[in-house]
Amino acid sequence: MNKSLNILQFICPTGFYGAERWILALTRYLPAHINSELAVTLETDSQDLKLVREFAAQDKIAHEIPMSGRFDLSVIDKLVELIQQRNIHVIHTHGYKSDILGVWAARKAGIPVVVTPHGFENAADFKLRTFIWLGCQAMKFATKVVPLSPALCDDVRKFGVKEPQLEYIQNGVDLSEVEEVRDDSAILSGTPKKRIGFIGQMISRKNIHAILRTFTKLHAKHLDVELVFLGDGDARPALEEKAKKLACHADIHFLGFRDDRLALLKSFDLFVMTSTLEGIPRCLMEACAMGTPVVAFDIPGIDQLITHEQTGLLAPLHDEVLLLQYWEKALFEPDYAKMLGDNAIAYVNQHYSGKRMADEYEALFQRLTDQAEGAYVEA
Repeated sequence: MNKSLNILQFICPTGFYGAERWILALTRYLPAHINSELAVTLETDSQDLKLVREFAAQDKIAHEIPMSGRFDLSVIDKLVELIQQRNIHVIHTHGYKSDILGVWAARKAGIPVVVTPHGFENAADFKLRTFIWLGCQAMKFATKVVPLSPALCDDVRKFGVKEPQLEYIQNGVDLSEVEEVRDDSAILSGTPKKRIGFIGQMISRKNIHAILRTFTKLHAKHLDVELVFLGDGDARPALEEKAKKLACHADIHFLGFRDDRLALLKSFDLFVMTSTLEGIPRCLMEACAMGTPVVAFDIPGIDQLITHEQTGLLAPLHDEVLLLQYWEKALFEPDYAKMLGDNAIAYVNQHYSGKRMADEYEALFQRLTDQAEGAYVEA
């Protein structure tokens, strides 16, 4: 019989994006003998976190740790104190900053630490690149590194993570909310114009300028189209400024975070991504589960969900000419678009169950806590 365990999920949130939603999906499906708690850092721009509210809605305990500035090493001792007070058996970290602080705290507290990389940023900013590098160094001292995709497994090998540390658990999400919206006939799906949509962080690796360029060309040929962005991020101000200068600006809408995200996703005639680097995006899983046709660039991570001409359409990276052709095919050939959407629903439900993922993590947590301290992998 599996023993009861206390697992601390630790993240330094930047909003309510894929990693935050992923934590909620995992903890929702973990069995009852796994007690999940959450620790988040509080910075000047991260008060009243939606993640904390959603975690509490699962009747689980969340801890908020004040952080002075962007990086505060005092958080390490606060985490150690929390681990000891709450009798935490394993700490599970998500993100560069949380990996650095969480790995350090786990080693001081003498407990296993699991690091889950959700994706790597090809950032131009020197400070962010430094955080990424430090986070990747911290991973080498984790008990286990569990990336979300085979491509991310290859990435962490390049960063020096040793094979015994590396374990692959295929990504999974809680799709019940999507299914409820998809099957609710009271939530309308049609819009006066063909609606192209993006959901996610507005950061450099999402390559959103390519979406604006492609939409501009599409709009010049088809006036009955509009472009909707859901989400926020560092790149949003520059993107909005660029959009204002375009002839099609009246049909480009930046909606930010929305509680009716899934209802809006249902209204999309096409879901688009032009990322240059990804894990396995949750927003893409949700689009597949909704049955919304997808067109994206063919990169690792995306190709785990989208098989060209079966569950969506994939253009070679940076081929915006072919990307535009695929947008038009998905938008203006409804029978073909429905076939792609139906196939995507079947595929994501079969391969990306949140319950299956949680069962594999539960087995990992049990295995780590069963090991003697001397059996932990050392860097």
